[in-house]
Amino acid sequence: MREPSIRTSRLAIAAGLVAVLAVGGAGYFLGRASAPRAEQVVPAPAPQPPIPIRAEAPKPLQRADLIALAQQASDARASGNPLPPTVTSAAGRRFELLLPFGCAGPSEEGSTQPMRWRYDEATEALRISVTPVAWNGQDWDFAAAKGLRADGFWIARPWTSSERCPPSVVQVSPSGTEPVTLPGQTLAIAQFTADAKGGLSRDDRPFDIVKRVPPDALDASLGFRLRIVGRVDRDFGPVRCVQPAGVEQRPICVISSRINEIRIENPATDEVLANWPIR
Repeated sequence: MREPSIRTSRLAIAAGLVAVLAVGGAGYFLGRASAPRAEQVVPAPAPQPPIPIRAEAPKPLQRADLIALAQQASDARASGNPLPPTVTSAAGRRFELLLPFGCAGPSEEGSTQPMRWRYDEATEALRISVTPVAWNGQDWDFAAAKGLRADGFWIARPWTSSERCPPSVVQVSPSGTEPVTLPGQTLAIAQFTADAKGGLSRDDRPFDIVKRVPPDALDASLGFRLRIVGRVDRDFGPVRCVQPAGVEQRPICVISSRINEIRIENPATDEVLANWPIR
């Protein structure tokens, strides 16, 4: 038997080591490939502070809303029932009431209508006068001992929510400033006060303006707008109805209010011609 040489032995040992390394390496990679991979841990996002929810203030009551309140109050008065919650809950609500006026065109010289206007084409001078109606507390069934007065305005054509002049107007009778009831005068808006100098009277001075307005900025068929801004009163209202002529009469109602501002607007251009803050 031939004895292996040193060279042959070294080669055999080297070959064996290579085989061992090859088998071990293959086993290592196969083990890695078949071993379950550890899931990557993704940190949870930091909690965000809650977004504050802002409660939107209710929109101001408009002409249609106020007329609806008055109709419910009128029905309650006629049927002998207390004011429904839908009316009493309106106390404190903001409102913007639009009253179109001067729909029949310019008034005659010397007119005593509480809301009137005239226009001089030669000088382009527009003159508008708005006079509040004055009532005493007894006109609205308040005891004389309270010493109340009220200043405000009749709401013309309270059977419609339209904030514009009607298509055609026939002025059948002038509307004076006296607290009388002419056809259609069944709803008013007023501010009650026990202060002789309070209210809207401005020491018996009307809301007057004289302003230069070009002819193309006027449309007589649209008249003008009186915008009354304020809140429904909590102390004397919100709506009070009376029947001076008895139960067969349609109730006459007043929306009690705290008036903050009065504006006169030109509907042809939507321009505010004048405004008066009320304190």
